[in-house]
Amino acid sequence: MGKNIIISKSKYLAGLQCLKYFWFLINAKEEVPQPDFVNRFIFNQGTLVGEYAKNLYPDGIDLGKIGDLKEQLARTLELLSGRRPLFEASISSGNVYSRADILVPVDTDSWDIVEVKSSTQLKEEYIPDVAFQKYCFEKAGINIRKCYLTYINNQYVKEGNIDPSRLFKKADITAQVDEKLEEIGNRVREMQEIAAAESPPEIIIGKQCSNPYICPLKDRCWKFLPDNNIFNLYGNKDKAIELYSEGILSIKDIPDRYDLNLKQQIQLECARTEKTKIDKDEISKFIKKLEYPLYFFDFETFSTAIPLYDGLKPYQRIPFQYSIHVLDSIDGKAEHRDFLAGGPEDPRERLLSDLKKHLGDKGSVVVYYELFEKSVLRELAEAFPEYREWADSIINRIIDLYKPFGNFHYYNSSQKGSASVKSVLPAITDLSYEGMEIGNGLAASTYFLYICGRYDTRGNCPAEEETERIRELLIKYCRLDTGGMIHILRGLIKETEK
Repeated sequence: MGKNIIISKSKYLAGLQCLKYFWFLINAKEEVPQPDFVNRFIFNQGTLVGEYAKNLYPDGIDLGKIGDLKEQLARTLELLSGRRPLFEASISSGNVYSRADILVPVDTDSWDIVEVKSSTQLKEEYIPDVAFQKYCFEKAGINIRKCYLTYINNQYVKEGNIDPSRLFKKADITAQVDEKLEEIGNRVREMQEIAAAESPPEIIIGKQCSNPYICPLKDRCWKFLPDNNIFNLYGNKDKAIELYSEGILSIKDIPDRYDLNLKQQIQLECARTEKTKIDKDEISKFIKKLEYPLYFFDFETFSTAIPLYDGLKPYQRIPFQYSIHVLDSIDGKAEHRDFLAGGPEDPRERLLSDLKKHLGDKGSVVVYYELFEKSVLRELAEAFPEYREWADSIINRIIDLYKPFGNFHYYNSSQKGSASVKSVLPAITDLSYEGMEIGNGLAASTYFLYICGRYDTRGNCPAEEETERIRELLIKYCRLDTGGMIHILRGLIKETEK
């Protein structure tokens, strides 16, 4: 563990978030979990956005294709004299190294740094990122005039080929960057000392474990906590951090002197009594709102930074799948109907046509977290006005199964402070999403885009056999979303009858 290691931008940013994570990246990288399939898709989105941003500078030279770092550094120095925009320009000086997304020549001997992000807004964590770049380039003797952030314009509407000049917004962040410059030298020296240590520093767990990003070491660092720990308290984590600083780990051990809100009080009561909280009156009121037949309904959607179809905005949600379970009586046998788009074409109109056949004209449409389904239906009606009246009628029939749990009218400690269907289902039934290869909405959308050739910039699709396997997994997942709601509702009704 020698001193004077080279600190890259990614390692510097990791060190800002957590010095323990930084130490592992330097000294035990093999112990840091690698990004999973879903997170790699998110990285791929960033790469694709970066490729489109290069089109803003048509005379630019791309250094990103050079695999060898030494060659990339040498070529950057060679090309600086040519005074053309450089993509992925690399610089190293002393013990720091960085690359700039885009380096743009200005005046006679200065450059602007243009950082490209796939976000639709300027975030605080982007400032130290660009500040480190400026620090490295200026340390190497390259004069940086201004720093800019280029990010996605969420009001852009695709019409034909993507127009980069309208897809992106650009913000001058030079002043914010300069405020961060002074601290970088001291932080780099601190990181050098941490890197040279024989063991990682002891870092108290806290907000930095999830902010600005979820740390890959979080599970490792948090494994000592009891199952029903204080970080499961509903709401922001300030109270949990305060409790942790006093050495209180379990919810059941929270002293009475603490001022807890109503939902947190319910959590404390359930933890101490080891019993489930059930407000029969409120649950009965909810159940009486239901009108049979019941249509248990769930959408799956995807969204991409670069709009795939004309008329779309960046990150607009596109429903590609739904599941419906129809129940004529609470103890009856449910009928199942579903839809899963068949390829990369815009699936919305066919999905709408299919859905209209299957939701009937009376009976409650039961969803879990109505804001999602309602907003997707409204967006569909806006895109296809001929369905507006029908969509409004469906929206008026929606009943939200989330509400009894979101209001803590039912709460079991195994939910760990969450009212999501993934937490509620195993708490009230013997079903679970545990062990499913596709077990959440983000994974579902990612795998769908994968079988459509939209996973990365290469556009490759899996083999036919693998595509069919993934389609079966998608159907199984979405089916559990709606079938699980039936079991949840039956569980609620049984609780009111006890």
